[in-house]
Amino acid sequence: MSQYRHRAASPLGLVRSLRDNRELIVALTRREVVGRYRGSVIGLAWSFLYPLLMLAVYTFVFSVVFKARWPGGQGSKTEFALVLFTGLMVYSVFSECVNRAPSLVLNNVNYVKKVVFPLEILAVVSFLSALFHMLVSVLVWTAFYLCYFGIPPVTALLLPVVLAPLVLLTLGLSWLLASLGVYLRDVGQAVGIFTTVLMFMSPIFYAVESLPKEYWPIMHANPLTTTITQARQVMIWGQGFDPGAWTMALVLGGLVAWMGYAWFQVTRKGFADVL
Repeated sequence: MSQYRHRAASPLGLVRSLRDNRELIVALTRREVVGRYRGSVIGLAWSFLYPLLMLAVYTFVFSVVFKARWPGGQGSKTEFALVLFTGLMVYSVFSECVNRAPSLVLNNVNYVKKVVFPLEILAVVSFLSALFHMLVSVLVWTAFYLCYFGIPPVTALLLPVVLAPLVLLTLGLSWLLASLGVYLRDVGQAVGIFTTVLMFMSPIFYAVESLPKEYWPIMHANPLTTTITQARQVMIWGQGFDPGAWTMALVLGGLVAWMGYAWFQVTRKGFADVL
């Protein structure tokens, strides 16, 4: 039994779990996406309308009210809207998963007590659901770009590579918080405050270069900074991304993913007793 637990908590154990439960992951993700809009009049159309609405609100506030312009760009409101939207897409995937993580196990008590269920896939299903909505936002972004600037740069195809560190980081934190949420019910409240602060401490509404240089190390310590910056480079300005910064972010994300998964697997044996 101890050998099984050790293997299950390893990266190889995670890969095997994802492989063996891939059909279940797909089914639960489909149910998650469709169930979110079940009973509404326009259904999945909300996944298009919501990012459009938020894009319009944030663009009006920051580019019209505060007269914000992106440094080094064309200085137009349209460009600022695209830059802002790109940052929000990256942040939204992270924040949605992290905010939901503390309640993943709490909201699926039947999986813990009644059946043998691979609880680790709950975080994966949550991430894939958030990724679906990001893909919808990417379609909205592409249509917006085509209307005002023409064909997006070919470097936009590198977006999945740029997002790889974020995927690992988000999954790792989701596993960690899902476990802590079972034992410490205050985690959900603390995470909500953390993600709100993180939104304004990330280069979403402003560029890192617009801050005094003494604040740059603090901004670059934010794990979202690299992904947001590089997403804009490949999607908007047609530039490649810094492989050194990307590699460091990937290694960090991999460590967080492994540690979060290992913690989840070690602590899950006590879930049934607490719940």
